[in-house]
Amino acid sequence: MLRAHTVARRTVELKDESAPQLTAGHALVRVHHVALCGTDHTIWDDQYVTELPIVQGHEFSGVIEAIDEDASTLTVGTAVAISPMVYCGTCGPCQAGRYNVCDTISCLGCYEDGALTEIISMPVDKLHPLPEGMPLRLAALGEPGSIAMQAVNRGTPVAGETALVLGCGPIGLLATLFLTERGVNVVAADLDEHRMALARQFGATTTIAAGTNPFPNAKDARVLAEACPMDGPTLVIEATGVPVSLENAIRLAAPTARIVQVGISTASAALSMRDVPFKELDIRGSRNSLNLIPQALEILNKRQDLAEALITHTFDFHQLGKAFETMEDRSAQVGKIVIDMPVTTVAEPAELFAEVHN
Repeated sequence: MLRAHTVARRTVELKDESAPQLTAGHALVRVHHVALCGTDHTIWDDQYVTELPIVQGHEFSGVIEAIDEDASTLTVGTAVAISPMVYCGTCGPCQAGRYNVCDTISCLGCYEDGALTEIISMPVDKLHPLPEGMPLRLAALGEPGSIAMQAVNRGTPVAGETALVLGCGPIGLLATLFLTERGVNVVAADLDEHRMALARQFGATTTIAAGTNPFPNAKDARVLAEACPMDGPTLVIEATGVPVSLENAIRLAAPTARIVQVGISTASAALSMRDVPFKELDIRGSRNSLNLIPQALEILNKRQDLAEALITHTFDFHQLGKAFETMEDRSAQVGKIVIDMPVTTVAEPAELFAEVHN
């Protein structure tokens, strides 16, 4: 089988390697689609904390080709989305039910080999069958969907309130969708008019232009005020990772609002030591998800039109370099890029897959 190894900065090599064998508690999944995100680009550009070489890919879907039947009710031929998160189960956060911030957390494709391979071995508890009628291509969005849903859950949204979503990239758009599904009125902000138009498709009742000086400008300030009866949004989801965006969130939030920081960067923000206590704001981080892929899949399946709108580019497995380069092209208006894997059948399964319980 072929595996794509990122071996050095901006260098991917396809290698023909032996397929994994089936082991206890695992399934062999033939990968059909892998979606790329900003983290993938950072790894490819060798600007991430992980060490190269690595097999990338953490947002993916596929079909079970062999499975330990004693460990799961799933069967060969089942289409699945896969959770890439690896946690210990024994540290303090794990014992508290917060395994998404495990002390030794890992993620396939980010810190250890992932899904840019024809066949991958996965623990059966990481496999999530697709809702009826959901295409495998859209199921690759289950993992980023779970990240957005975690952020929404952390915000404890209340139907009828107004939320401000800062950043209309994939996570911000998905958060907008999930908030509107819960009856929340969403105002979305971004620098790019195309992304703001997408946010309106995803349910935002209005959009305001980020990057203006001051932000928001006078016109957008009136729009925001009209949308927020509580003297500001009562929930803010910051999905850019840009320090000034968190600063804006604190400045614009209503008293007693919740602010969820899901955008990540290594930069530092200048927080107001006055606004946070005077408004009694709740600032909540959001990382990974608490096994929310199934819930994300349900909504994405219901709104397949929006899931399709999120996927702006598709590349063949052999075009990985071009896919990563496209992520840098601002004129390409990239949403999600999906890699179509080479789907073949195994001629002699018995020769590749050992029995689990020999």
